[in-house]
Amino acid sequence: MSKLAKKPIIIPEKVKLEINNDIVKVTGPLGTLDLTLKNSNFVEIKLEDKKVLVTRTQETREGKMFQGLYYAMIRNMIKGVTEGYKKVLEIVGVGYQAQTQGNKLILKLGFSHPVEFLLPKGINATLDPKGLEITISGIDKYLVGETAAKIRKIKPPEPYKGTGIKYKDEHIIRKLGKAAIAGATGGAAGGKK
Repeated sequence: MSKLAKKPIIIPEKVKLEINNDIVKVTGPLGTLDLTLKNSNFVEIKLEDKKVLVTRTQETREGKMFQGLYYAMIRNMIKGVTEGYKKVLEIVGVGYQAQTQGNKLILKLGFSHPVEFLLPKGINATLDPKGLEITISGIDKYLVGETAAKIRKIKPPEPYKGTGIKYKDEHIIRKLGKAAIAGATGGAAGGKK
């Protein structure tokens, strides 16, 4: 038996979890999330006094996979409706900045026109006063991560100057430009005497 099958997921006080016909519904202080179990014949989800047990019904590779998947998804849903998730993006570049306008994010990233990004339902974007730091937050972990990735994809950080949109904790490996390489090797004009 796996470690996950032995460990139950503890449901906090303010969270309500319901299981109806292959649909798991989690309600908490921040909102409600639903999960449809597409391969429910491999796992069994039981609710026992403020604890959720995810066990596999078949000792197959698929049984192990879906047990781990649904265990993680239910745990993430419970954390989402109690604490929420967030990703922080940084905009690096002269004249680059972001603004919010309703449920739209307007990004000035050195293109000929500002880029408008429509935020999906359930996702909030907040900015720092200078408009250089975007915080994407919501209760659905997948949706928060996907939205942050789509915003980053508009102008990914380039390796020479590091300008673009990057995650706050992301480290960009910088490349040397042609001038720096020529200066380090003595350049073509330096040559031997």
